[in-house]
Amino acid sequence: MKKDKIKSTLIITTYNWPDALELVLESVKNQVMLPTEVIIADDGSTNETKQLIESFQSNFPVPLKHIWHEDKGFRRSAILNLAISKTDSDYIIQLDGDCIIHKNFVGDHLKSIEKDTYLFGSRVNIQEPFLNDFFKNKIITFSYLAKGIKKRNRNIHFPALGEILYKRNNKLSRKLRGCNLSYWKTDFLKVNGYNEDMIGWGREDSEFVIRMINNGTLGKRLKYKAIIYHIWHKESSKEKLNINNIIQESALKNKLSWCDNGIDKYLIKAQENIRFKESEVFS
Repeated sequence: MKKDKIKSTLIITTYNWPDALELVLESVKNQVMLPTEVIIADDGSTNETKQLIESFQSNFPVPLKHIWHEDKGFRRSAILNLAISKTDSDYIIQLDGDCIIHKNFVGDHLKSIEKDTYLFGSRVNIQEPFLNDFFKNKIITFSYLAKGIKKRNRNIHFPALGEILYKRNNKLSRKLRGCNLSYWKTDFLKVNGYNEDMIGWGREDSEFVIRMINNGTLGKRLKYKAIIYHIWHKESSKEKLNINNIIQESALKNKLSWCDNGIDKYLIKAQENIRFKESEVFS
């Protein structure tokens, strides 16, 4: 399939931080190359987030969809599975709702697509003391010398150099972050997506990627491209981390490529709904 024919979805996870999500969506509108659609994967936010998304939908450059489920704690794996079950795109780009994106972010991912490959980038950090000015002035672009950013060497956009330095491999990188990750939807479905046994913060992205690696998908780091700017916030609770570590270690030790509690239940339900509607039409 030619790259310009690939349908792509940018999935943005969020939870009750509309001020940050507003700037993320503004940075999406600023993209040189747009995805086919954007889906907000909402892990149970209040109505304020819904209203913000609706305010963007009327003049957004591509379809902007809002997928929500009830707030029952940190269930990022579940909302990602649910959101991805709602798209027919070929390729998924993942982003968190606290990460501003460089104007070439989407284009860098789409231009880097390879068969049987997932891609991951790194992030520049927006520091806490800068947040008042940042939100007041609604800043979505950052030069190399911009105030308030940390790890600024990651803010160098030089794609050709990154291609020289990094090749595909079958190792799990410590640099992998789910807030800057992309993959073929078919590769996602082959491993049944995210493992919803993993609730609470931690390891849900790396465990998912381990299963993709076990299934023959290779990884490639995007360096000097696909840049994101992570907005400082207090760390999430890590009370479930030990349980999630055990699940990940099982995937590693047993070379698992499938999880039982994954995306398939949403796909089965969707197929059942289609059959039900067809039966109504022809009854």
